[in-house]
Amino acid sequence: MLVLKAIAAIILGYLLGSIPFGLLIVKLFTGKDVRKIESGRTGGTNAMRAAGFWAGFGTAILDMAKSAVSILAARWLAPGQVWVEVLAPVAAVLGHNYSLYLIERDEQGRIRMRGGAGGAPVAGGVAGFWLPSILFVIPIGAAVLYFIGYASVATMSIGLVATLVLIYRAAIGAAPWEWVAFGLISELLLLWALRPNIRRLLNGTERMVGLRARRKRAREQSQGYSSSSNSSSS
Repeated sequence: MLVLKAIAAIILGYLLGSIPFGLLIVKLFTGKDVRKIESGRTGGTNAMRAAGFWAGFGTAILDMAKSAVSILAARWLAPGQVWVEVLAPVAAVLGHNYSLYLIERDEQGRIRMRGGAGGAPVAGGVAGFWLPSILFVIPIGAAVLYFIGYASVATMSIGLVATLVLIYRAAIGAAPWEWVAFGLISELLLLWALRPNIRRLLNGTERMVGLRARRKRAREQSQGYSSSSNSSSS
């Protein structure tokens, strides 16, 4: 019976993670299909591009809740089973990235499962283990986004910070070491989902946002103004 409950908790985590809140919210706000906008992902970043700040914010909060709730469900269905607590939010991240509800065929006729990149569910998962972790994960992720300027790097940093928080908690005896597996596996899932972004980062073609993007635009405008001034004077 315990094995069946453990399996049920993991499956429930995947089903919760599969709920495409970004798709639903953007459709409600604008009537658009977020899968046809920018990156095509259903996470908070793309929802923000498609429908504005509040749509993205709401999507991120709900995507975080998916993993946190999956941990609560695992503790209820299989109390005391630490590995079930770990695997349920991992399944939620998987569901978010590869949603059961967003199965489609690509141009070659192959089956494809759409979703997000996984940053918000990873943050929600570590918050489900230890709520104060959001005081580290979210501010650091936001700082990386603003100062480094790449949403993909900020997403990857969430998994890294989550892992470091869980390692610290385990090292001081405040949490089981098994929880660290959630951070490590989640970071691998983030890296896998962000493969196209990593290629663009290496090629120097990844979209830039935040402070660096504003400085870049300011430099380009300044150079354009200088060029026009020089041509006028000549």
